[in-house]
Amino acid sequence: MDRLRPRHREAFSGFTNAEIEKLEMLLEKSGEETCSKEFCRKIAISFNRSAGRAGKPLIKWMEVQSWFEKRQQEQHKVTFAPDSGKNESEIPANCPIDKTNGNSQMPKGQKISDLTELEFEAKSSKDGAWYDVDNFLGHRFLDSGEAEVLVRFVGFGAEEDEWINVKKGIRQRSVPLESSECDKVKVGDLVLCFQERRDQAIYYDAHVIGIQRRMHDIRGCRCLFSIRYNHDNTEEKVRLRRLCWTSM
Repeated sequence: MDRLRPRHREAFSGFTNAEIEKLEMLLEKSGEETCSKEFCRKIAISFNRSAGRAGKPLIKWMEVQSWFEKRQQEQHKVTFAPDSGKNESEIPANCPIDKTNGNSQMPKGQKISDLTELEFEAKSSKDGAWYDVDNFLGHRFLDSGEAEVLVRFVGFGAEEDEWINVKKGIRQRSVPLESSECDKVKVGDLVLCFQERRDQAIYYDAHVIGIQRRMHDIRGCRCLFSIRYNHDNTEEKVRLRRLCWTSM
């Protein structure tokens, strides 16, 4: 089975005026329900199927959820006097943390990072390649004390779900390299490389072992990067467009 994972996505350009009016109405009518993933998925699907979004980038459910959360934060701040001592970065009370992904509780008043716009990737134990994470379905702790999360991969069904070691196999989604970043790549760097074979095309970790600098042209970077894949030590020369920065 081919396991393709495209990296270049059209950028989100914002909601239309009609969509914002709809979101405002839903926020007033539905309250805390607007923070749920399923609710935001339904709204995103509805918007993407509407005639008003024709020719525009598709909306992801996370963008809908982020809009609701920001609006609720604005409303939440208005309810406190300027000297009340409330921290504006705290999560609104009507947008609780999703307890289905864990049972840990944050100390009262403690700040946490807003992860709604972050994307993650996970390393599959089946082939050692990295795939985009669609959702974290649960977590557990091994006898060794290490944590694992149950991952649903983007574009795959429940039959492909895997338990992944958090420390070794989860990281923030790697970012495609742009032509202007060519000179930043050095020998010895860890990169994520798109490996194309006859029967599959997937992403593996690799190290840069050599660089042939060439003049760029209208097509962009023409340099060649010699890389060695970490999983099998094979070597290959690739263009910049097949490389991504990793968060490791």
